[in-house]
Amino acid sequence: MDDSRIIKTEYSEEMQKSFIDYAMSVIIARALPDIRDGLKPVQRRTLYDMYELGIRYDRPYRKSARIVGDTMGKYHPHGDSSIYDALVVMTQDFKKGLPLVDGHGNFGNIEGDGAAAMRYTEARLARVTQEAFLGDLDKDVVDFIPNFDETEKEPSVLPVKIPNFLVNGSEGIAVGMATSTPPHNLGEVIDAVKAYMQNEAITTKELMRYLKGPDFPTGGIVTNKDDLLNIYETGVGKIKVRGKVEFEKLKNGKTNVVITEIPYPMIGMNISKFLSDVAGLVETKKTQDVTDISNQSSKEGIRIVIELRKDADAENFVNLLYKKTRLEDTFGVNMLAICNGRPEVMGLKSILKANVDFQFQTATRKYKNLLAKELERKEIQEGLIKACNVIDLIIEILRGSKDRAMAKACLVEGKATGIKFRNKESRIMAEQLSFTEKQANAILEMRLYKLIGLEIEALIKEHEDTMANIYRYEDILDRRDSMAQVIINELDGYKKAYAAKRRTVIENVQEAVYREKEMEETELIFLMDRFGYAKTIDLSTYERNKEAADSENRFAFACKNTGKICLFTSAGQLHTIKVMDLPYGKFRDKGIPIDNVSNYNSEKEDIVYITSQTELNLRQVAFVTAQAMVKMVSGGEFDVSKRTVAATKLGDEDKVVSVMPILEQNSIVLQTREGFFLKFELAEIPEKKKAAVGVRGMKLGAKDAVESVYYVQNAADTAIEYKGKSIDLNRLKSGKRDGKGTKIRV
Repeated sequence: MDDSRIIKTEYSEEMQKSFIDYAMSVIIARALPDIRDGLKPVQRRTLYDMYELGIRYDRPYRKSARIVGDTMGKYHPHGDSSIYDALVVMTQDFKKGLPLVDGHGNFGNIEGDGAAAMRYTEARLARVTQEAFLGDLDKDVVDFIPNFDETEKEPSVLPVKIPNFLVNGSEGIAVGMATSTPPHNLGEVIDAVKAYMQNEAITTKELMRYLKGPDFPTGGIVTNKDDLLNIYETGVGKIKVRGKVEFEKLKNGKTNVVITEIPYPMIGMNISKFLSDVAGLVETKKTQDVTDISNQSSKEGIRIVIELRKDADAENFVNLLYKKTRLEDTFGVNMLAICNGRPEVMGLKSILKANVDFQFQTATRKYKNLLAKELERKEIQEGLIKACNVIDLIIEILRGSKDRAMAKACLVEGKATGIKFRNKESRIMAEQLSFTEKQANAILEMRLYKLIGLEIEALIKEHEDTMANIYRYEDILDRRDSMAQVIINELDGYKKAYAAKRRTVIENVQEAVYREKEMEETELIFLMDRFGYAKTIDLSTYERNKEAADSENRFAFACKNTGKICLFTSAGQLHTIKVMDLPYGKFRDKGIPIDNVSNYNSEKEDIVYITSQTELNLRQVAFVTAQAMVKMVSGGEFDVSKRTVAATKLGDEDKVVSVMPILEQNSIVLQTREGFFLKFELAEIPEKKKAAVGVRGMKLGAKDAVESVYYVQNAADTAIEYKGKSIDLNRLKSGKRDGKGTKIRV
């Protein structure tokens, strides 16, 4: 191989260059819309392909598969799904403020059901698209560029006459940046454009007298009106949107909460998620007001019905929905678009400026082209009128000429050589002719019926119309005010034809406040069996089944229904559980795995002790680890809001073997794996913070570890069985903390 053909480069530099090229390709040519027409490349190419195929609003629908295939083959060399997805979205009136495509068939719905396959659906251009997006495409108002294989030409931008970037909004994720623009009301956007054209020094605040804010196709209520000015000045911010709720009073005294409009971010699968979230509020006992929920939405609109109990506070329940579900949601605004070939975050005024500048550019090109055509028409018309005045001479020239070239030379240059005339006067007149090339061609191609009197009058009338058009076009091109008025008149026409009433209400609304019903405090009994299934029962049920409850369950103790359960593990963690999260029922009910209502992981840690938060608050808590580290902790330290905290600090490969709230016990006995017992006063254990390791309670052999811990109360029966031998702990000789202890031989 010839070494001169090998290009050596630094790997990091090549990677950097390649990634930047890729990123820019995604940003410019795929993910972000152009500020001028508000379209991404795939949307622009799809609409242009439909225009080229002649799939107009007043013609029959065509299969979507035909549109997708033609677009992919000619203009957009990417996956067919991306083209079809773009086509589908442009038909959906619940996503777009102004649908650009008229779809026929199943194009999905607001609840997230997808469109049918492209072979089943049909589409054609919407009327507004044909008129406002593609109407001037044949007037050479935008540049055409080669397609991907340079076999076709495609427009670099469509000559859109309305600020589509604002009207339909846009969402797209590029590399390192994303765009998210809400849709707006067409009539308001047009009013804002007109206001800007009439006063380019207008402020954003003044513009917002015309454009109130976003207008979502799904309606809803924007609740942070005061934040909109900053959002439209900077192009970035968060819009809070609520669904619209109505109350229906029933004859039986109950109230139905009916959701008739949803927040824009909820469209799609988030509707079903909302329904499951409401069901979740019931299951987790956040509310007990709901008796039934049903989605009665149809083509006529959204209707989600939540049936409440007779005594329920409906307004308070709706506030709960705003707080805990997506009935109130946030739309993140980042008005990013391609402007002058580069991505730019734009405020309202800069968006309108870019659009108006584009309108003037396209209008200038349009009227220059129209003027050129009218001037050409004027030239020909004047030649024909002049020819009609000397028609006998022209006929004589044509009859006396040998060929077209000879006749044309006479008409243009007055060359009469070789032409036979009737008399000398005709030759003299012929030599004075001086038609232009275009006039001469028109005369030579003129049909005889044009010499009829009425046709000549029509030609003169046509010439007058042409002169009027020339005067009008020159005025439009020479005076910016005249061009502005033309643009404004077109905008007024689109507003009258296509503008609709605002759907979204914009106001300032106070944050929803949900008042939880004060629960009557009662005493319950917590039960957890040896398999980790937990539940609560009432006190009377426990007293009737006390013997069975104590023998069948690993833990059984009293707690308050408004309180918490504290679960200590061998890993030194404290997991808290709300009593209300535990199932309440009958004595023989199975319960729920304790893992399901806490962060406790049975595969990584063991349960050492469980008790109520109320019990802990009144006690000191003793901790003992396998490496014989001991400490006392004030029970109040475990009154925490987090679901999981560290209950103690552990050394390497250490674990907690005992946690015990101290009541009347005064001694502790540590028993090791190798049979050593050490008894000492609890008073010798210092009080530490929960984050501390503690102090050494016993000297251990090299491979020994604390296995069991006993808490002794003086004069109490404390006999235990150890390897078949009964040991009375009260009779063990008391020692000092950090001793070696006594080995019990069996």
